[in-house]
Amino acid sequence: MRLSFAIRAALVVLTATTGLATAAYADSGGIRFNVIKAGFVFGGSGGKGTLAFHGRYYPLAIGGVSWGFTFGASATDFVGTVSNIRRPSDVNGVYGAAGAGAAVGPGGGVIVLTNQNGAVLALSGRQAGLIVAADLNGLVISLR
Repeated sequence: MRLSFAIRAALVVLTATTGLATAAYADSGGIRFNVIKAGFVFGGSGGKGTLAFHGRYYPLAIGGVSWGFTFGASATDFVGTVSNIRRPSDVNGVYGAAGAGAAVGPGGGVIVLTNQNGAVLALSGRQAGLIVAADLNGLVISLR
């Protein structure tokens, strides 16, 4: 009887420490990508970029759609960090945002986005172009 209690106690401790190690294992990396966006009511965007994670570089494909008031075109270069990832594929997913703004010539901004895997993008961007938008955006990032 004492042996089975000891085995159960050891399993509880092992399970608890494994869970803590898994949660603490989440890591971060650097990310940069460019997006070209154009639209008239409905908009589309596309681009490419790179994820730097554990000393390796992974190419990214960017795509997306927007709906709302969108008129014009712009190009934006984003640079930032991606956190709460355990492997590069955690970056894959849909990132949603609602926004409003206008750009005539150069401009900049900061945004934080989260996907369904829990990855958190903290980005700053430099935008160029002529665009006016008040829309809902869906940005899809995937490893190429």
